[in-house]
Amino acid sequence: TVESLPPTLEANAEQPPLFDGTTRLYTSYACPFAQRVWITRNYKGLQDEIKLVPLNLQNRPAWYKEKVYPVNKVPSLEHNGKIIGESLDLIKYVDSNFEGPSLVPNDPDKKRTLEELLSYADKFIEMLFASFKGDPEKEAGAAFNYLEDALKKYDDGPFLLGRDFSLADIAYIPFVERFQIFLSEVFKYDTIAGRPKLAAWIEELNKIDAYKQTKTVDPKQLVEYYKQRFMVPK
Repeated sequence: TVESLPPTLEANAEQPPLFDGTTRLYTSYACPFAQRVWITRNYKGLQDEIKLVPLNLQNRPAWYKEKVYPVNKVPSLEHNGKIIGESLDLIKYVDSNFEGPSLVPNDPDKKRTLEELLSYADKFIEMLFASFKGDPEKEAGAAFNYLEDALKKYDDGPFLLGRDFSLADIAYIPFVERFQIFLSEVFKYDTIAGRPKLAAWIEELNKIDAYKQTKTVDPKQLVEYYKQRFMVPK
């Protein structure tokens, strides 16, 4: 069943009660960092345990910074009387503190690879955003080649750790999804051309409901937003 998503809270919205025993994921439907945690929650079947509290980041309620999370970013998670932030920490936290299928492999070699992939994720994202101002083919190309090579490491399946869908896939897909749209639209750059593993990976991920349900980005809005935010006006 597809979850009916709660409406986005604007600046004038009332604050949900804090620390009343409900676990809440403060999120934004458009934010790729928050999407990581949303996918993790869905995959583990925690739709009833972790309540979504979507915020409008362009017009966010003041109580979020004042009372919930002083850093004032999403995602953050309200759980067991505390607020935790940072998407990569949160996907690990949700995986290890809640019921549901594990997103970390048992195999020690794959565990090490998972850590490497997670620690590279920020660099991957930086390279791609930087490419908007430079030569996307060269700079974005290097980032996507990294993923293509990573996908060659295990031949027992289509995911970054082979047959098992894991936190590694979750860390990258929200960004790949957006960069694919933006680079194609603005630079006519096809991220999957000559990268068969990457193409197969994206196709495989699009069969996973936990991920599909989080794909709410409107391509036109995304392109406009990224242009305004990241591109130097010519």
